[in-house]
Amino acid sequence: MIPDFIRASIVALGLTAGASLAEEPFIIVQSTTSTQNSGLLDYILPGFEAETGIDVRVVAVGTGQAIRNAINGDGDVLLVHSKSAEEQFVADGWGVERFDVMYNDFVLVGPKSDPAEVKGDTDIIAALAAVASSKAPFVSRGDDSGTHKAEMRYWQVTDVDPTVASGTWYREAGAGMGASLNIASGMGAYILTDRATWLSFGNRGDLEILVEGDPRMFNQYGVILVNPEKHSKVRATSGQRFIDWLIGADGQAAIESYELDGQQMFFPNAR
Repeated sequence: MIPDFIRASIVALGLTAGASLAEEPFIIVQSTTSTQNSGLLDYILPGFEAETGIDVRVVAVGTGQAIRNAINGDGDVLLVHSKSAEEQFVADGWGVERFDVMYNDFVLVGPKSDPAEVKGDTDIIAALAAVASSKAPFVSRGDDSGTHKAEMRYWQVTDVDPTVASGTWYREAGAGMGASLNIASGMGAYILTDRATWLSFGNRGDLEILVEGDPRMFNQYGVILVNPEKHSKVRATSGQRFIDWLIGADGQAAIESYELDGQQMFFPNAR
């Protein structure tokens, strides 16, 4: 039987340990599925956490949902890829300041049989028009993510409204990039994806990159501190420390060094 004085010591130690855990500094980053699915965050965050002692807890959702979550106060930092939406987030007072972080590009992947005959094209608008004309299966994320927003911008230029064909050749997944790629792989469908997620994606099936190189497929990422004047629980000091690290020399070097099979996944370009 444990003596009372030893039991009291154990309880006291447990309370102290519990208090330490409760006081452990952390931030919540609302981010995109591409930064998570590509493996980037798993690669760079340990360096920041070891240097600062700040635990980074990532909520990986589409850009639109990440922005809505931040507006609701469910996060300290926003790391997404839809510049116009990010600038509106700041203009509306929900964010303090936006910073460029890095970029890569979008690519159109599709089946090797290529029924729309777009392989080798460098014009994403012409390629999507050809897909629509051929009524070849196309999977859209359909989730208001940065990738989905870019896709819809491209469709708008084609003067094709693919949503009228929803459920036929045009399928809206309402899911993250990895899940949507799985659907496209199973269907042998075309899909727009960021390059980093594609490079890290294992279940490619019969899919391959068919269209790339259009300057309109440039994919910029930005980072923003959620405004503590809107939500008093925002961990502004720790959040800003993460942003400063991400756009500073150490964070930019970490981003630049992340490769998969010898290919650089993201290109740092913070000011």
